[in-house]
Amino acid sequence: MRTCQGVSPRGGGYGGPVATAPTLDTIRTAPKVLLHDHLDGGLRPATVVELAEQIGYCGLPSTDVADLEAWFRAAAASGSLERYLQTFAHTVAVLQTSSALHRVAAECAEDLAADGVVYAEVRFAPELHTERGLHLDQVVEAVLAGFAEGSARAAATARPVSGRIRMGCLLTAMRHAARSREIAELAVRYRDAGVAGFDIAGAEAGFPPTRHLDAFEYLRQQNSHFTIHAGEAFGLPSIWEALQWCGADRLGHGVRIVDDLVVAPDGTVKIGRLAAYVRDKRIPLELCPSSNVQTGAAASIAEHPFGLLAGLRFRVTVNTDNRLMSGCSMSSEMATLVDAFGYGWSDLQRFTINAMKSAFLPFDERLALIDDVIKPGFAVLVG
Repeated sequence: MRTCQGVSPRGGGYGGPVATAPTLDTIRTAPKVLLHDHLDGGLRPATVVELAEQIGYCGLPSTDVADLEAWFRAAAASGSLERYLQTFAHTVAVLQTSSALHRVAAECAEDLAADGVVYAEVRFAPELHTERGLHLDQVVEAVLAGFAEGSARAAATARPVSGRIRMGCLLTAMRHAARSREIAELAVRYRDAGVAGFDIAGAEAGFPPTRHLDAFEYLRQQNSHFTIHAGEAFGLPSIWEALQWCGADRLGHGVRIVDDLVVAPDGTVKIGRLAAYVRDKRIPLELCPSSNVQTGAAASIAEHPFGLLAGLRFRVTVNTDNRLMSGCSMSSEMATLVDAFGYGWSDLQRFTINAMKSAFLPFDERLALIDDVIKPGFAVLVG
């Protein structure tokens, strides 16, 4: 194990003084990068009601928009990942037509742009949207077209930060199913059309990522990017398999890497071999604070490992996971972390650049967004 001296949640003073502390309103004006967001977890509540009516879906717990929104948040805050995932039965049920997928993807791009997100990778599982006869290619094409339309509509607003967004998507295979190779091939087939990479998701316990080794081997052979949901509801073995057996580029959540850290009463931290590997290799952690509290991966935002991991200089990124279920946005997640750990603008810029460095984009395009959009946007705010 490695030993580090005491660290503060802010990272030992890396943030530095700022003219004005970040607030929710000012954070909305900052350029942000989102790597972990689920399409079927970010619908507008009113859209869920309207789509259900259009297709005759009668399973919603309420057709009142405000009541439905409150239900999603309450049902997701169960402390269990398995129960959290049950809320998706309703959103997936209304996303079974090309028009519905197109609409939700367009609204997703608009909503993220309005929140100041300049680059986003939004994931979805094509295999979950074929119950009414759509083929996998039709699902992907509908979402990509929706992202393009929503991005164009957002750009027409001509606001300084919001309105300019680049959308990519990750195709997700369900870890309890047996279609991962098929979805991996789909991701490669559409990688020049807007698909940034591949992912697996679903309940971790009992469904290790090594069940899908053929998909990951194929992706590596094709020089394709992929992330793996790991270290959310299940611990270090899930992370170890995702990295050392499957070769993941990023960890979806990865919050349980904290299990490999031992914090002494004097603040000294001993870092285990797996955690040291993750930090040394700069493996990105797609942390989703509010979602992690809802699923029981963290007891509260104040006790979330984000502060410790950021202080130890792991490559932490801020993400929403499911905006509908968690009732959050990128701005609100950052504001929550500011309140919990006292972060300033320099900290938020670091987390944003961490995310942009870790995006599944060509190097020159990542660099251009950092130098031409992110750094200038934060320079105005730092003062």
